[in-house]
Amino acid sequence: MTTLHQTSIDLQIPFHDVDMMEVVWHGHYVKYFEIARCTLLEKIDYNYPQMLESGYAWPVIELNIRYVRPAIFGQIITVSAEIIEWENRLKINYLITDKHSGLRLTKGYSIQVAVDMLNKSMCFESPEILFEKLGMVNL
Repeated sequence: MTTLHQTSIDLQIPFHDVDMMEVVWHGHYVKYFEIARCTLLEKIDYNYPQMLESGYAWPVIELNIRYVRPAIFGQIITVSAEIIEWENRLKINYLITDKHSGLRLTKGYSIQVAVDMLNKSMCFESPEILFEKLGMVNL
């Protein structure tokens, strides 16, 4: 897979994301995934505004998170996102590591499907626009 289909961002854990033990609340990891996902979609010029402009919405229909080690206040994390499936759905894998040590903190994935905005129906194949944005030909 080319680097077009993956990206990494660095984030510093802010105080408002942690609990009284200075550990990131589990729900904030979804936000970190979303930040990386939007960065990845921007990279292929198919973020949410472009999706809607193309006539499709891409709701998340599944989300999985595996917590390995806690992230803590002030820690700098690297959030990586990689598109691993695109034919019938958009599946993105995520990995959160400590920027300095490289230790794995969290991993997960999200699955999105195309919905035709004209008739509000789910598509059973990804629309051609996604293949174009990924620089691929639909096989």
